Amino acid sequence: MAEKAVLVCRDVTKTYHDGNEKVSVLSEVSFTLARGEKVAILGSSGSGKSTLLHILGGLDLPTSGEVTINGRSLAGLNANQLAALRNNELGFIYQFHHLLAEFSALENVAMPLLIAGTGKAEAEKQAAALLEKVGLSHRLSHQPAALSGGERQRVAIARALVNNPSIVLADEPTGNLDKKTGDQIYQLLCELSEQMGTSFIVVTHDIALANAMDRVLQLTDGSLVVQRSES
Repeated sequence: MAEKAVLVCRDVTKTYHDGNEKVSVLSEVSFTLARGEKVAILGSSGSGKSTLLHILGGLDLPTSGEVTINGRSLAGLNANQLAALRNNELGFIYQFHHLLAEFSALENVAMPLLIAGTGKAEAEKQAAALLEKVGLSHRLSHQPAALSGGERQRVAIARALVNNPSIVLADEPTGNLDKKTGDQIYQLLCELSEQMGTSFIVVTHDIALANAMDRVLQLTDGSLVVQRSES
């Protein structure tokens, strides 16, 4: 799989110092992600799931080890290059949608395109097309406060995908939703992955959501083990 991998995580370790004590959060974590593959990372609270996701997304640095995305090592990029890579190659979905309250659904989804230099009319055209794909063509002008929790998360998903990233990193994307809405969201993630060829890494403690992915990895005491893989 390595030659087709869009992401390679190799021997990633993360430690912190708490006074004189060294605390190990991640220990030599290694895995690869293929194009279009959906991988779930399971783990209890405090197991290091979010820390790993932040490192994979270039939002935090490992103590040792390396992450490469489409052959580019994150360690070799400066702050501006990292920001450009995150905007062009990565999409992020969080448990809490982190939408901009003063902007409409359309404006929130168009934002990554505008940041990348796309003209306003074209950005809004692409954003509207993606909001239609996630079932929100009737809510384009609504601000987040006027949307339900499930609708806000759909806007967040559209925003994560609008730049057609290679990889979407999702941190507990259904954790703040009721079961019915959560089921709809992870079904939508699977459909969009199939349609767009996007790879997904979904960090969760939701077993049902994890089992909808192609592979399940378990993070325990800072180490990653295969829980389930495609046969």
